[in-house]
Amino acid sequence: MDRRGTIYRAPTHFPLALATGNVENGPNRIAVLRETHETPENVAWRLERAGGIHRFGEPNYRAIWGWNRLAWIGGKFEDRDPATGSLLREVVELRQEPKYPAVNRWHIERWVAPEVYGSPRAWYAQTIERENGVSIPALGPYPARGEYEHCFTLETPRGEFLQLTATAAEHIARAIEWSRKFPRSAKKAQLYDRQQRIENDYDQWAYDALDDSVPAFHRQPFVTVA
Repeated sequence: MDRRGTIYRAPTHFPLALATGNVENGPNRIAVLRETHETPENVAWRLERAGGIHRFGEPNYRAIWGWNRLAWIGGKFEDRDPATGSLLREVVELRQEPKYPAVNRWHIERWVAPEVYGSPRAWYAQTIERENGVSIPALGPYPARGEYEHCFTLETPRGEFLQLTATAAEHIARAIEWSRKFPRSAKKAQLYDRQQRIENDYDQWAYDALDDSVPAFHRQPFVTVA
């Protein structure tokens, strides 16, 4: 795969109705450059095979490039001139911004059901904020179809770029699914101790079985998604 990917130019228009400050010659447009990659079909298929399909007919696991993973953020933003750094305006609105700081890395995510986030009423009650007299949901709309949450970032132990492979993606999903079978509560400590020994044996096997591009999972712990 071409490492450079696609350079995406996204002119972003900020609504004047929510803007403060003086704006001359109409709304400004800011060009945003970001490197994007589509998930390879063989990776998506292997993740679907490992994790299955959720109630809405989509895979429970997916791999996504950091720049492609955008999330809603609501609040007050400062727009500045990229050349001079001078403040152009302050605006209160919902924006889609990169969800993960590691924008130039591949991430494995797992789907989480909408009820995990509570009811729509509770969601808005807990996330609505007011800025300059404007009410806005800080985390965006209620995830009525659920949401994908982070499980694993592919990178070297030193935090360097690591290419995504179908073998690595499938092993990550299967390891997470395996670990989710065993509750880790104080009430089941004895069962947990026994299963932990089994899990350690499996971990060692998974480390050895991973594709050469992801040697030994870099000894990163598996992330259990409830």
